Amino acid sequence: MTPESLSEEEIAAHLRELPGWERQGESIARTFKHTYHECVHLAMYVAAKAREVGHHPDIHITWQQIRFVITTHDAGNRLTGKDFELARHIDTIAAGHGAKSGQMSPP
Repeated sequence: MTPESLSEEEIAAHLRELPGWERQGESIARTFKHTYHECVHLAMYVAAKAREVGHHPDIHITWQQIRFVITTHDAGNRLTGKDFELARHIDTIAAGHGAKSGQMSPP
């Protein structure tokens, strides 16, 4: 069954509950900073949770930061409740790994 897209009001309400996440069109995104190797470890833990819940983020790892971008491909690349559920899981996993919100300044 295809997840149902959220209304603009529902999206805004979910974003208010998830500080650090920002809307990018029909996706939500958040960047965390940590050491490079810890970012790789964080990606592995998030990937395991993504497999468990059946919903997968795009993961971008660069020098001392990791960015997660989430949308529901099955709903035509629209935002659904599944996206915000996964964002909550990512926040919990990132906090457990000591990742901090935000981007690193250039070296």
